Amino acid sequence: MDYQKILNEVYEEVKGIKEKGKVADYIPELSLVANDNFAMALRTVDNRLYTIGESKKQFSTQSISKLFTLTMAINIEGKTLWKRVGKEPAGTSFNSLIQLESENGVPRNPFINSGALVVSDIILSEYENGKESILKFIRELCNCENINFDEKVAKSEAETGYRNVALANFIKDFNNLDNEPKDVLDFYFHQCSIAMSCEELTAATLFLANQGYNPITAKRITSESRTKRLNSILLTCGTYDAAGDFAFRVGLPSKSGVGGGIVAIMPHQFVISVWSPGLDYHGNSLLGLKALELFTEKTDISIF
Repeated sequence: MDYQKILNEVYEEVKGIKEKGKVADYIPELSLVANDNFAMALRTVDNRLYTIGESKKQFSTQSISKLFTLTMAINIEGKTLWKRVGKEPAGTSFNSLIQLESENGVPRNPFINSGALVVSDIILSEYENGKESILKFIRELCNCENINFDEKVAKSEAETGYRNVALANFIKDFNNLDNEPKDVLDFYFHQCSIAMSCEELTAATLFLANQGYNPITAKRITSESRTKRLNSILLTCGTYDAAGDFAFRVGLPSKSGVGGGIVAIMPHQFVISVWSPGLDYHGNSLLGLKALELFTEKTDISIF
């Protein structure tokens, strides 16, 4: 299949769409990103790369970073992880407090903010320096050293993240955090600020398309069984409370972030990522979703 030709076609169709969505402004630093940015990258399991647009330009991964911390946590905890965080779609906003009250401080899944805070707590308990550990993990995944926190974004999140502060304290009150909320929050805000390009993102997530084995570094990242479960949660929970619509339109396990990035997995074949900062109502990249929908329609590829 001529992936480059298809990416070119998708780009030509998407760039003519006038409605680009709204850049996230509740994190002030993200509001400064120009809404006309657009990039796509596709990397096959034999490490062939196809790109269009500003594929080398780094952006704030935000919630996409949660798939990396979840991978680390599932390698640490195994099945016991699911005693502290669920596996079900939330059906509410990604920063909602509602379900925590009725479900005794156990977040519905690891990709909503409350679930990601529990995952962050696990990593802080395992590693002496949690922030160094997540950077080291991602750098090794994509075999590149220029993956770093965007300190301006992390500071901006810390200064405005009152809802996340409430979530962390609420979970702590239910004894589902072992570390102090302020430490968990510091790690979480930095994790979300990690900057990556579409090209780097496809390299770092390629193990999810290759049964847990990273063909770039020739290293096993996690087991085949755990890879299956990670991809299942990406499909059902990876795009906030629009996961059903996303599966209907795109049909690939995916993770989005309010920085405008989306990464999607086609097991045994490839990883594809897209970046367009303007968001839809659910917090997913508006043009990114459209681009992935067009791609799967043109290729007739999905997991279904």
